Amino acid sequence: MPGLTGRVSTLVKAKISSLLNRAEEPAETLDYAYERQLEDLQRVKQGIAEVVTSKKRLALQEADLRRQAQRLDGEAREAVAAGREDLARTAIERRQLIVGETGSLDRQVAELESEQERLTAAERQLRARIEQFRSRKEVIKAQYSAAEAEVRISEAATGIGDDMADVGLAMQRAVDKAETMRARADAVSELQAAGTLEDLTALGPPQDEVDRQLQQLGAGRAVDDELARIHAELSAGPAGGSADRP
Repeated sequence: MPGLTGRVSTLVKAKISSLLNRAEEPAETLDYAYERQLEDLQRVKQGIAEVVTSKKRLALQEADLRRQAQRLDGEAREAVAAGREDLARTAIERRQLIVGETGSLDRQVAELESEQERLTAAERQLRARIEQFRSRKEVIKAQYSAAEAEVRISEAATGIGDDMADVGLAMQRAVDKAETMRARADAVSELQAAGTLEDLTALGPPQDEVDRQLQQLGAGRAVDDELARIHAELSAGPAGGSADRP
């Protein structure tokens, strides 16, 4: 059973592949592939836009932290000048935390910058491939259209197309029917000449072979009687012949 199931599955796949191959239009397939590539390009562009947005957002946060660090540095100096070393220490500690966050944001911005450059390079390569595919697609579509037109013209000229094949089959059927009817007509004529067929339209019961021979014998006697009458008239001479004329 496993072997039979595998063969059936293979056969079904082959049938489906054959149907898809006949139904597939190269122009539509190429256009669909081109549209999919454009969708991929659009997604890459959206990715670049998101990276740029994130980078700008981090850059704004980094700039704000740097302003806070400068402000805390000024406050620490003022506290030292005022003799408030405790306040100065607190300001410096806060400033150090902010500087640490600023360094982290700076690294993230640098990573996003690298990601943006990588995506931008990929976008350029993808756009170039898509443009190359578009040009090649149009050439293939033109070649396919030309080949398809040539095939149709050749099929029409040689009579091997589907329409001409139907016409040829119809003509062959007509010829076969005509030959069959002619053979039947010849057979009927031959049977009639042989006396095998009976006249179904004749009045009275059908005649058998004996009746037919008797009828032919009677017809022969009538002919003999007519010939005897003519001979008698000719033997009687002109007078006799004149007397019978009106």
